[in-house]
Amino acid sequence: MSKLDGNNRWGGKMLMTEHQQQYDNRSQPKLTGRPTKEELEMVRDFITYPHIIHMIQKSQEDVELVHITLKGVLMRCLEYLLFKASNDFYSLKRELKSRNIKVVEDETNDGILYYRYFCRGYEDKFGIVKETLRTEIIQRMTRYTSEIGQRFGER
Repeated sequence: MSKLDGNNRWGGKMLMTEHQQQYDNRSQPKLTGRPTKEELEMVRDFITYPHIIHMIQKSQEDVELVHITLKGVLMRCLEYLLFKASNDFYSLKRELKSRNIKVVEDETNDGILYYRYFCRGYEDKFGIVKETLRTEIIQRMTRYTSEIGQRFGER
């Protein structure tokens, strides 16, 4: 306990948010070493999102070249999907950075994508089979498109 604790002398002073968080978290134990199950899922999602974003952008290019009556509607839907996927990806990147986890592409062998991740001093490989990646993409896109349906149902 410091001399300043309990005297409320510093209670009214301005404090930046990140400093307040650091001050509040000072007594919590720091995570070190191996990632948790939740963090491994975050690594998997980090690998999945660039593929989702690329797929949506490719679809936008394809729709742009085709002459169809509902082209505007399709483009707006694809823009919404791209917006949601990009926002989720960037928030995931921020969360990984705050947990001191870094993911880098390593190699591809026999239909398996390998990535290296560094987690608070621990280093390991993460492999994902392309079929599993496709399944993850389909599930995520299904979730995003169901959100579109819910948004239109609200109006």
